[in-house]
Parts: sequence; structure tokens; C-alpha cells
Amino acid sequence: MRKDDYSLKRFFTNLGIVQIFCSLLLVIGIMYVSNYIVYKNSISGIYEKVAQNNTLAVKTMIQSFDNSFRTINNIIHTIHGLPYSSLESEEDGRIDMAKVYTMRDSIAALVSSVDFIEEVIVFYDDIDLAITSIGTSSLSQLFDKKYKHDLYNENYWRTYMKGKNSFKVMPGQYFKVATDASWQRKKLMIAAGGNKVRISNKNIVLLIDEAALLKYVNQKLMIPGASLIVLDQDRSVILSTDTNSDLSGIIDEVYFNSSQEASLKKEDYQYNFYKSDFNDFVYINKVPYQFQNIDSVIGANEMIMLSAIISAVLLSVLLSIYLNRPVKKIIRQLGGTSRGNDFRKILSGVVKMQMEIDETRQQLKLAESEARRSLFLQAVDEYAYAADHDLQLQSSYSDTVHSKYFVLIMFHLDQKDKEQQSAMPVERIAAVLTTVLQEESDDVHVIYDKNLHFVSFVGMGQPSDRAVLLKRLKRLCANLEQEELPGYSVWASVSKLYAAELMNYQLAYRSAMNGLLYRAVNEPSNVLDVEKIHYGWSLYFPFDRIEKLSNYMSNGKLQEAKEIISETLRENAKRNVHHHQMAHIAKTMFLYLLRHASVTANADDEMYKLEQQFLQRIDYAHDYLDIERALIEAAKHIAKHSKQEETNRLNPNFISQYIELHYMENLYLDQIAEISGTSPKYFSSYFKRTFGINYVEYLNKVRLSHAKELLKDSSLSIGDIGEKTGYMNSSTFTTTFKKYYGISPSEYRKQNSNE
Repeated sequence: MRKDDYSLKRFFTNLGIVQIFCSLLLVIGIMYVSNYIVYKNSISGIYEKVAQNNTLAVKTMIQSFDNSFRTINNIIHTIHGLPYSSLESEEDGRIDMAKVYTMRDSIAALVSSVDFIEEVIVFYDDIDLAITSIGTSSLSQLFDKKYKHDLYNENYWRTYMKGKNSFKVMPGQYFKVATDASWQRKKLMIAAGGNKVRISNKNIVLLIDEAALLKYVNQKLMIPGASLIVLDQDRSVILSTDTNSDLSGIIDEVYFNSSQEASLKKEDYQYNFYKSDFNDFVYINKVPYQFQNIDSVIGANEMIMLSAIISAVLLSVLLSIYLNRPVKKIIRQLGGTSRGNDFRKILSGVVKMQMEIDETRQQLKLAESEARRSLFLQAVDEYAYAADHDLQLQSSYSDTVHSKYFVLIMFHLDQKDKEQQSAMPVERIAAVLTTVLQEESDDVHVIYDKNLHFVSFVGMGQPSDRAVLLKRLKRLCANLEQEELPGYSVWASVSKLYAAELMNYQLAYRSAMNGLLYRAVNEPSNVLDVEKIHYGWSLYFPFDRIEKLSNYMSNGKLQEAKEIISETLRENAKRNVHHHQMAHIAKTMFLYLLRHASVTANADDEMYKLEQQFLQRIDYAHDYLDIERALIEAAKHIAKHSKQEETNRLNPNFISQYIELHYMENLYLDQIAEISGTSPKYFSSYFKRTFGINYVEYLNKVRLSHAKELLKDSSLSIGDIGEKTGYMNSSTFTTTFKKYYGISPSEYRKQNSNE
């Protein structure tokens, strides 16, 4: 074999330089083909295709707008068609609240399925009352306390509705809308019902959420740069997705033909006009159109691509020669040979090294975090370990707190919207807490406990630093909810100050946990200082009312049950009981409710699952309102599966519940015997045997227990109370009351009023 042939074979065996050149050339080829395809499509036909698609999208949006306005118009006409042209009672001229509540329920049913309607307001000319889907208030308070605007206030709408106006949609304006916690700035459009021809005495105003309306019509269907402008029948702009929607002189240049469409080109935009078949509204689609200097752009693109190709080929040759030798050295350093596919060997070696480094780094980080968490959990464990184990903990303790003193902060987070928002990983939350706390102290360690509980050790040089930290911590928690941890409510419990010793970990942990357990349900601050906890046991648990709650559940009276739940919890909230005490009360009431769940509900563990979910919500509730909502939701669920005992009415539960609900009537023995499906003689014997007293005595005790409540809590006369509790006259009532309690009703009222 000749020497030249051997050298050529060796050259192609070591393909380094050829690989470099071919790789660069391949990149150039891909770039050229890609640029050519983009060039051909963008210049020749892509604009026309996009414009056609945009036209179809805009027509779809217009159809959605028409459907929206049709829905609004139907709601207004339906409300006008509701009864009660006047809310005044025919008897005494006062407002009949039964009519008001009926109208409120009708309005709520009409707007419940329309997402873009913020609220419907109905009011009358001569009554200072506004009816909405969620309740009633005066018209002035509604626009001062709920929907606040400088122009659209009570006086404006009173004046506007006195004039003769047709149906009108007003452009979106920014309102200050009151929420549970603060004011929210929201852009609302207003649809006002026409009154040129009076359909009814009602004045109707609809508040429309502009953002929700645009979401409903799906404005994202339009091409980028395009916008949609909506004009009403008077050619006034009521909605625009373009911040600069100047239509001066444009609308006058358009003539609508029979197809209800027109087009106009002006400056760099094309204006497409569409007229609605439903309400004579005009929709203008503003679209950027093709530039006129396309030929010069084409020539420039061709010259740029040709120059780039020539330059890239020359650069590829030079780089392939220059990089050949360094590539071979890199391969040898990675442990490979210089023969074969050089780039693939380099890439595989680098990737392998990077993966090993990243994996080792993650393992070390995880091991360090778990070791610190394990140290903490063992240190706060209340059970003793072996002596050698304690020595190991003591040797590892020096890495946790370096300061002379420390406080333990127990952070508890609660996700506000558990269904819609994605939960943040606990590692990320711990990192955020560490970062913000390090601004207050250099000696900070954050450890995840469980159930969104995070424990933080904050080192301190002197005892006075604790008071400074408490003041800053309130601001820190507020910033976390608004910025770093949006979607979460954050509150913290700060332990007492302890010397930085391992034995104090357990004391600090228990101290911070007590802050969460013994916090007052009406605690206004989201930072709890355990040194300022006031312990008390002034609980409110009315056994007679709870028994009524049980009876209401068994009879399907959910509304009455909800009232007892709210009354009991809110009375305890007034007494400012501790959180764990409120939780115990709620759990006890839940067990009373659970007694009435049917056997079929327990067959598939449905009640077990409900109980577990309820207990978890109670333990981690933020305030008593969260507890109240959880208990009412549980009551609704249990009511769907309540026991049905009507098939056998001769049983103690039915009889006691029936007497409790009908004690104010003339409930004779033969009547309740007939209801129970038996004879008076048998019923009397059964009642005495079951309840231990005869029927008349039992009925009197029920009636008199309610009479005592009215004597204490109302200003009704003795005669009225006797009639309300089932007695024929005040004389019978007084005689019976004195027989059972030894004093007259008036004396009982006087004694209790003195107390």
C-alpha cells in the first residue's frame, strides 16, 4: 500500500475534522431551509390565511356577544314579569318582607348560571330598598358600602330612572367593590333597563364584570395586534380591547350593505365592520394589514440569506481545522480514544459527569435536611431515649443554634382556595420562610413538621431581641400572604425565650403549640405571643338547644339546624373562647348530627370519610367562621342521608319530636294517638311506660320550658306568652306555671331580670 493511501485512510479513520466541518455545515443547511420556509410563507400567503382565520374568530366572538346581550335582555324582562309591582302590604302599608325574599330568590336563580353578571339591583321609585341576588339593603348603602363610584351613586340612578330611557349598556368603569377583607378595584359595565314603556314599577340595573365577559366571548381567538370595538345602537363605544380606539371620522365613512358588513383601510390598519342582527350594535375589528414595500423586503431577505451562507461555509472550514486537535485532547481527558465519533464521546462524558455531580449534590442536600429534621423531632419527643443516644444528639446540636438564646416560631399555613390553586411544595415554602427570617437574624433554621406546620429556630443575642422580633413578625406575615406566599393565610405562634440548650427544645415546642391551641377565636393578630395568652373556660353549650338541633336534623329542618349551629358558635365567639375549646364544641355538635345518618350512608364508609374530613378542617381552621362553615356543610351532607322514621310513628323519637314541634297547638291525647296510629288508651299506657310520666305532664313541661325562655328573653305580656305556648288563656297558664315552679310567671320574670 502506498504511503499516500495510508495517510488518506488514517485521515478518514480519525474523523474529527470531518465531523466538525459536517456538523457546522449541517447547522448552516438547517438554518437556510428554515429561513427559506419562513420567508416563503411569511411573504407569500401567511397573512391572508391568518386574516381569514381572524374573520371567522371575530364572527364567533360577535355571536357570543349577541348571546350575552340576549341573556341580559331576557333577565331584565323576566324580572319585570315577576309579581309584586309594589312591595307594600295591603293591610298596613309596610314593606312585605315575604315579597322581598321571594323576589331575591327569583333574582338569584336567574343569575346563578351567568358567570359574567356581577350583580342585579332592583329598586322602586318611592322605596329606599335595593334587592340583589344575595340580599337587601338601602340603595344608598349599596353604592356607598358595596359598589363605590364617583358618578354612579344613588342620586345618579334615581335621576336616571325618572327620565324616559331605552335599554342602555354603559361602558366599563372602575368600581371599588367591597370584599370580606378589603376593597377590590374591578371594571364593571352597566346595563340599565329601559323605561320608555313601563312594563312594571321596578327599576333594574345589571352590573357586568368586563373581564369575565371578555373571557366568555374568548377574545384570545383574535390574531396578535388585532382588537375589537363594540358600539351601541347610538354608535357610542361601550367596550374596546384597544387602549387607543380613536374612531374619529372612521364610522362616518362606512355604508352598511344588506349583508350587514363593511370594510375600510386607513393608515396601517384595516377596519372590518359587522352589524348585529339582534340589537343593532356595531362591532369593529381593527386588524393590521400587509405593508406596501414587500418587494424591497423580499430583495433584502434574499441578499441577507446569500451572504450568510457564503460567510458560514468559510467559517465552517476554518473552525473545523482549528478545533480538530483540541477536541482530541478533550476526549483523552474524559477517558476515551480519539477514533470514531468525537462529538458523541465528548457529549456523553460531559453529561455523565454532570448527572453524577447533580445527583451527589441533591443527595447531600436531602441528607442534611432530613438529619436536621430528625434531630429536631427526637429532641422534642417527650419520651426518654438511651443515654448514648442523648450524647449523639448533644454532639449534633451545636450545628443548630449558635446564639446564646433562641425562640421557636411555629408557622401554620392554610391554603385559601384548595380546589383552584396548585399547592406549593413544602421545600419551597421552607426556603421562603428561611429567606425572610434571615433578614431579621443570621441564626435561623426552618424545619417542616407536618400538615403545613413549619418550626423555625431564631437565635438571639439578648432577651430584649424577642420584643423587636414580635413587632417585625406581624409585618413579615402580612408581606408573605401578599407577595412570597400568595394563596395562603399565614399565622405564627412565638414561644417564650429560652437558653440555647438541647433540653429546652421540647419546652419551646410545647410553648409554641400551646399558642396555636389556646389562641382566642377572635384573635385579630396573625402573630400569637404565648406570654400574653389569657386562659378562660367561659363556654356556652345549651343542652336544650343542642337537643333541638338533633330533632331538627331528624325531621329534615336544615334551616333551623343551621340557625342553632350559628347561634351556638357565635355566642362562644363573643365570649372569646380558645380555639381548641371551640373545636371541642363543634366536634360534640357534629356527633349529635351524626346520630341521624342512615345505615345506608355508613355501608360504604361515607360517614367515616365525612368525619375524617371534618375533624381535619376543625383542627386546622383559621378562625371560628371556618369552623362554622365546616359544621354547616357537614349538616347539609348528613341531612341528605337522615334516617326516615315516619313508617313507624309509635316510637319515642317521633313522639318527642312531634310534641317539640307542635306544643303550641291544642295537642289533645286523642289527636296525637291518631297521628301515632293507635288508640288513646293504648297510647296513654305506652307513653307512661316509655317516658315515665303521663302525657299531660310531659306536654306541660315542654310548654313551660319554652315559656320560661320567652319570659326571660322577650317583652311579651303574660297572656301572649301563654297563648304562644299552647294555653287557652292567661289564667290557665298562670295556674299551671305556679303548680310546677311554685311561683307565678310574673315573679319568675322579675327574678330573672334582676339577675
